[in-house]
Amino acid sequence: MQTGVLFDIQRFSLHDGPGIRTTVFFKGCNLRCRWCHNPESQSPKPELMLYPDKCVGCGKCAGVCAHPFDRKSCTGCGRCADVCANGARELSGYRISADEVVKKALRDLPYYRQSGGGVTLSGGEPLMQPDFAEAILSGLKDADVQTAIETAANVPTEVFQRILPLTDLILCDVKCADPLLHRQLTGVDNALILQNIRYLKENAPALRFRMPYIPGLNSDEAEAVKAICGDRELELMAYHTIGVSKYAALGRRYETDAPVPTQTQMRSAAAHLNAVFTPSGF
Repeated sequence: MQTGVLFDIQRFSLHDGPGIRTTVFFKGCNLRCRWCHNPESQSPKPELMLYPDKCVGCGKCAGVCAHPFDRKSCTGCGRCADVCANGARELSGYRISADEVVKKALRDLPYYRQSGGGVTLSGGEPLMQPDFAEAILSGLKDADVQTAIETAANVPTEVFQRILPLTDLILCDVKCADPLLHRQLTGVDNALILQNIRYLKENAPALRFRMPYIPGLNSDEAEAVKAICGDRELELMAYHTIGVSKYAALGRRYETDAPVPTQTQMRSAAAHLNAVFTPSGF
């Protein structure tokens, strides 16, 4: 039985493809985007998130762990989170079978049928777990469910060759065009990503591009990104700071100080590029 690691399954999603969808969030990503709003998605392993303001000092965590406040000693077992009744401890990430994911997704089959929706694999980077992703997609296609994948495309091209026959829509994130800036902003250059974009343009059944728009970081790259997309649709996703508290919960610093763009600024940028503004943002 094929298994993998997720950190969430979100029902009734409206911004990850057409119609009403279930979005399956895979854990693990090989980019380190400076603006990432889901830092808990980056590590492929389960991680403990601490919210001290919710702690009432009951001591139950100390009863199940010898080092309840030492992150370096944490193995991600989740026992302390299991006994925490106030949500001061949460374990992000859990192992689950592909069959169970499909079973959960099919609970909303009537909504997919009525709205033209389906299931989107997101992350993290879902294609870092290609066997798991393929097994989920296969189960969904057996049930005649529309499928989509949100990806940064920084994976071997062979992975796309495997999953495209099972995928109706690719939502491809493009951070910027310049390779040096791409490395500064994400930790890797974009050579493989650009190679995969060329492959997807020729082979994906449906392809839509998305650009996280962060003023002062990659906003000057918007025209170059649009050129990469060619005649394919480009969505501009507005930068936001909703995920800042997650960095603190993971014991990490949030190092981006970019201003949050207004909706007027986003609509203006989208109109200039002949792109689509998606208010849900990044």
